[in-house]
Amino acid sequence: MRRIAICAPATPIKRKLATRVATLAAADYPGLELSFHEQCFASEGHFAGSDAVRLAALLECANDPGFDAVWFAKGGYGSNRIARDALGGMNEHAAHKCYLGYSDCGTLLGALYRAGIGQPVHAPMPVDLKREGGDAAVRRTLDWLAGDSSGQECSIGGEPAVAFNLMTLAMLVGTEFMPPLAGHVVMIEEVAEHLYAIDRMMFHVTQHLHEIAGIRLGEVSKVPENDRAFGADAVAIVQDWCHRSGIPYLGRARIGHSAENRIVPFGLVEPVLAA
Repeated sequence: MRRIAICAPATPIKRKLATRVATLAAADYPGLELSFHEQCFASEGHFAGSDAVRLAALLECANDPGFDAVWFAKGGYGSNRIARDALGGMNEHAAHKCYLGYSDCGTLLGALYRAGIGQPVHAPMPVDLKREGGDAAVRRTLDWLAGDSSGQECSIGGEPAVAFNLMTLAMLVGTEFMPPLAGHVVMIEEVAEHLYAIDRMMFHVTQHLHEIAGIRLGEVSKVPENDRAFGADAVAIVQDWCHRSGIPYLGRARIGHSAENRIVPFGLVEPVLAA
């Protein structure tokens, strides 16, 4: 039996959603036991409890030798506010766990990767059950936790890889939490940002990604309509900044803020056959 702790380093989820995810897992994944921390349902302004409350929950989950993995319930904004203290408070048990999530929680994944703590994994979260087709997304992570890696991004293999939301990565580069990524394939995705903002973020990010193996672009969804057309789509923007920076553009990846979001363990892993 693998025991999975679930906490919310950024924003909260509804108790009803947690019950649905737990029911699904109990019915179809007898080798997994999910444990939602009560903090997942806390609320203080924007956040799932204060910084202190969110930090305490994360450390409880990470440091408990009875859990095999920590699954982040939801993104939003806020994990960066507790990252430094989280790294400083993790014990030897935290070093042997997987940590799964994406979006804003990419800050924690990147910080953990830099610190060499556990196995960070870009993966769908419990909140994704709310999406159209979200059952498949949540099952993809549960399958991975149960030992089935068929839900991994099919381009993985050959070089170490990481996956980030572009805004999260843009805020991460240049900070104490940014991992060295020389030789890595860097996968990026974005949601709900104007095309000019994507262009601006690519300008910034590519200044910090020297010596990477290349960039893959995931989904760019829910792009707001601007008062005037930008003149290039997301693919053209990413290709342009890769060209300007001398970074190889490697094509697309199936990651993003949708039920199609694929799993990307950070680092070097074995490739799997495309689903």
